[in-house]
Amino acid sequence: MSEPDQRGTPPLLPNPAPQTPPPTGGSRYILPIVFLFIAGVFIFGGWIVSAFNQFTSGMTAPARTEFTEVTLRSGDPENRIAVIDVTGIISSIGPSDMVTTIKKQLELASADKRVKAVILRIDSPGGEVMASDEIARAIRDFEADNDNGPVIASMGGMAASGGYYVAAPCRFVFANELTITGSIGVIMQSINLHGLLDKVGVKPVTFKSGSNKDMLSSLNPPEATTPEQKEIMQRFIDDTYDAFVKVVEEGRDKKKGNRSTEKDARALTEDWQDYADGRILTGQEAYQHGLVDQLGNFDDAVKFTEAFVGIESGKARLIKHEAPLNFGGLLRFLGQAEKAPAGTTVQVDLGVDLPRLRPGVPYYLSGHLYAD
Repeated sequence: MSEPDQRGTPPLLPNPAPQTPPPTGGSRYILPIVFLFIAGVFIFGGWIVSAFNQFTSGMTAPARTEFTEVTLRSGDPENRIAVIDVTGIISSIGPSDMVTTIKKQLELASADKRVKAVILRIDSPGGEVMASDEIARAIRDFEADNDNGPVIASMGGMAASGGYYVAAPCRFVFANELTITGSIGVIMQSINLHGLLDKVGVKPVTFKSGSNKDMLSSLNPPEATTPEQKEIMQRFIDDTYDAFVKVVEEGRDKKKGNRSTEKDARALTEDWQDYADGRILTGQEAYQHGLVDQLGNFDDAVKFTEAFVGIESGKARLIKHEAPLNFGGLLRFLGQAEKAPAGTTVQVDLGVDLPRLRPGVPYYLSGHLYAD
């Protein structure tokens, strides 16, 4: 029985090798997608590097010095009015030197005999004494040239302190009724850190050549300022204020040849200096005291200027000479502005960002920006 049974039993077949199931619909695209992603990263990264290199090479290249003429309003190309903006803090430092820019714009207006007048469009709380005076001098020099047209000031939302200082020499001054102006005066401040340094255990060490060399130092205790030093500083402030008053009186004097025939020009009132004590004035108040000639906005100033120089109303072409952009200078200014060595600065959070003023520098600046 055993032999037939062995002969009738079929031989065992080997198990077939397991077959890999065919890839599903989504997994077959994984490798191509990964490949495309990696290729895209390389391509995009190369583009970023190339663009960055072009940008940085442009910043390190010499700054373009040409001013660009921009048309603000179309009109007769032979009858132009140049618009010069005085916007923000008046300063000679920073990425764009306002003093140099305005001087260049006046120079370009003088060179173009098609420019019949200049409108100084002001929206500024004032700024540095020297910067304000340099701009005012440039305006006086421009108007002193008989070949040049008049400079008309148009005050915007604010033309206070140094903003009014640069308007005073102009042939004619416009202000809106609600313009913030006035603030005729000088301010120079210093924050005393002596008490704070005592609390944190910091002891300043000063070497000086004279008793008054550090009289503006914020490291000295307030009581260290002597009466003589206070007198020195007050005399300096008073002299600077007297210069401001002189600029206003000379600029607003109707007896000047270039104002004597202007029936709409206003003279300073007898008591105008009573209001030149640092207080702000509205445009309406400034008009009442003879600090401005007419009330109106920029469009009114344009219409007046056209009539003043004999151009048909609405026909003048308004132009502006734009200063060249200097990205390199801007980044250097932002990255290097008055950096002090590590560990030598104390930062105090006042809860508000104010314009950075340089310590010990006098300003024709509206102090109301810093009111408590």
